[in-house]
Amino acid sequence: MKRPNIDNILESINTAISKGKYSYTGHANHRIKQREVTILEVKEVLLTGHHEKRKDSYDEEWKSWNYSIKGRTIDNRLLRVVLAFDENNMLIITVIDLNK
Repeated sequence: MKRPNIDNILESINTAISKGKYSYTGHANHRIKQREVTILEVKEVLLTGHHEKRKDSYDEEWKSWNYSIKGRTIDNRLLRVVLAFDENNMLIITVIDLNK
């Protein structure tokens, strides 16, 4: 059965971060290191960025929605963070540096 899309994704992100209920996938950790992005930059984009609804997609394999958040860091890097939610946590799937 397909999970419903989350209506207010930015509120869900803020809640997950404030409660410490989030984690990074192995893929996200690899991309963060490869793209020289800091954890603080990822968090900044998640807290201040905007939801790119047109980039959202449903992942059949994991039976969950992937959401895209786009924003700028304090030093003006443009990043896209892709995330999903499971029953308990927000999962950060990947981080993309849109300036490269």
